[in-house]
Amino acid sequence: MDEDNVGAAAELLRGAERVVALTGAGISAESGVPTFRGQDGLWKTYRAQELATPEAFRADPTLVWEWYEWRRGRVAAVEPNPGHRILARWAAVFRSFTLITQNVDGLHARAGSVDVLELHGNIWKLRCTAEGTVVEDRRHPLPKLPPHCSSCGALLRPHIVWFGESLDGPTITRAFAASQASNVMLVIGTSAVVHPAASLPFTAAGSGARVIEINPEPTPLTATAHLSLRGQAGLILPAIDERLGTLRQA
Repeated sequence: MDEDNVGAAAELLRGAERVVALTGAGISAESGVPTFRGQDGLWKTYRAQELATPEAFRADPTLVWEWYEWRRGRVAAVEPNPGHRILARWAAVFRSFTLITQNVDGLHARAGSVDVLELHGNIWKLRCTAEGTVVEDRRHPLPKLPPHCSSCGALLRPHIVWFGESLDGPTITRAFAASQASNVMLVIGTSAVVHPAASLPFTAAGSGARVIEINPEPTPLTATAHLSLRGQAGLILPAIDERLGTLRQA
């Protein structure tokens, strides 16, 4: 771990009033959540791109729900890591702190974060295909597949943004507004290639924010970021937090 960059990140955060964090699959992978890309994305003979679509759900809702039950089981078996927990704590440290995630696993909420902007939905939430109502249901396994709405009897679907669907308008609008207004933006464990989320750090940088990237590998954002820290968020975020604690006492 580059201690100089850890210290520099802490200095930037120390002077920030409006902080935004954007997280991607990397932070949850550290907890053991499969990325569902490559071999991890194979279930039976299907890949995620074949099942996470409105067309697949219309053709065979039971099959799609069987896949999501498998995914829910994998997620239920893991715990938030120190990176998740530091981000939850920072909501009380900074005057304004906005947490945006591309992840659907709900680990940020389990770590204590509230009002998370979940760009791609949440695997523990179900949405009525007729009424559009959303409920949280953390039971695993669900008692019956496919599940139906207790109000109207229509099919329930995972509250996930599938391939070919648009992100929730108010959520992405809030994400861009927070990014544009930020002093410092942390970009953690994201490949920076999935849009529109990948545009958020560039929006922040273009508005004058300092962008801190935390990722084991370089990404398309690296050249734009003011600081790039190589490694796991579960190690780097606690190290930054420790420096912040030292600085707050100085």
